Amino acid sequence: MTHALGTVAGAPAPATAIRETRLPNGLRVVTDPMDTVETVSVGVWADVGARHEPADLNGVCHMLEHMAFKGTRRRTALDIAVEMEDVGGHMNAYTSREHTAFYAKMLHQDLPLAVDILADILQHSVFDPEELARERSVVVQEIYQSIDTPDDIVFDHFQATAYGDQPLGRPVLGTVESVERLESDTVGGFQRTHYSPDRLVVAAAGKVDHDALVGLVERHFTALDRRLPATGQGARYTGGEYREPRAVEQAHIVLGFDGVAYEDPDYYASIVLATLLGGGMSSRLFQEVREKRGLAYTVSAFASAYVDGGLFTLYAGTGPEDLAALTPVLCEEINKVRVSVGSDEVARARAQLRAGVLMGQESTSGRCEQLARQILVYGRPISNAEVLEALEAVDAAAVVRVAERLFRTAPTLAALGAIDAMDPLDRLRARL
Repeated sequence: MTHALGTVAGAPAPATAIRETRLPNGLRVVTDPMDTVETVSVGVWADVGARHEPADLNGVCHMLEHMAFKGTRRRTALDIAVEMEDVGGHMNAYTSREHTAFYAKMLHQDLPLAVDILADILQHSVFDPEELARERSVVVQEIYQSIDTPDDIVFDHFQATAYGDQPLGRPVLGTVESVERLESDTVGGFQRTHYSPDRLVVAAAGKVDHDALVGLVERHFTALDRRLPATGQGARYTGGEYREPRAVEQAHIVLGFDGVAYEDPDYYASIVLATLLGGGMSSRLFQEVREKRGLAYTVSAFASAYVDGGLFTLYAGTGPEDLAALTPVLCEEINKVRVSVGSDEVARARAQLRAGVLMGQESTSGRCEQLARQILVYGRPISNAEVLEALEAVDAAAVVRVAERLFRTAPTLAALGAIDAMDPLDRLRARL
């Protein structure tokens, strides 16, 4: 789980070398130059993800991500791979619930090639029916692999339970049934309808000249001419319980609560809380559950944000013989953090997050992705100084306050595996 560290709306623009240009068609180009490197990372981030899919097209964003590399009007799938690897570069893509990204990293002199390929796959993919048939099979295998991985699929069940029959509750990969329904015209039509220039950001970080990149984008992104409003149902947390007994060696437990959105005033306090509670070896959950009691190998906590909501989540994987003892301890630690936290552990959590922010600045790929997501979420770049200032403002009182806010919401439970000894949701709720 990742955090798009940023800030609240209305804050002043950062004083940095970052530059942004909005083209007449609405496409935004943003750069973060790094003079000490010889490489550049560049990509296109779309404000389109699984939550923007209609129910009958669940998985179409992920399929589109796959199909973009399967051939265009002037390049075969092999051409795309060979042209990039001929210069020692590489390309990849990913789909999330709110965004889809297509990106590349290469030596700086090969930036024109990367922009050409990115523009080609996002404007001129042919979505060949035979390629789509093969890729449907690949994605179905990816879905089955996820289903066969308990500590992966349990999070999909948690998401579906937390948001019910809403787009945010559906799996990013789609289901076997929905993926097998996808046809070439459907996937291509979804791209043409949703990939309007005002919903795209071209971002680059590394050895890059802003004006030169703007010129490349203007030259190559010429077939995007639609301006359509964003679609998608708002986030409405519902909560509930999902249980799936399965003949595996462990029980996988996800316990969660209604969280906060990116621009919520409690956003930074929530990620400090998650780090303090279950973000590292010094965290409360790791120390109490694993080190002191030996009840689980893996235990953690995360704060996941969306533009209009979020989830606060605890995860643990344990053996059936320890399950009955584990869940009361999880509830005890939740209740304790609602009462008091030490200034030293808050400072330690802030230090972990501060280090993560600054270490991420050493990677062109990390800076490129962070920049793009900030533009999509907040509408502007966020300086490191602004992020660190917001983190430093989180004190013990803020952490306790946000813990009380989050943990008084209705819980969501997803349990999968050897869960015969698992407390029912009502009993867990009574402990909180």
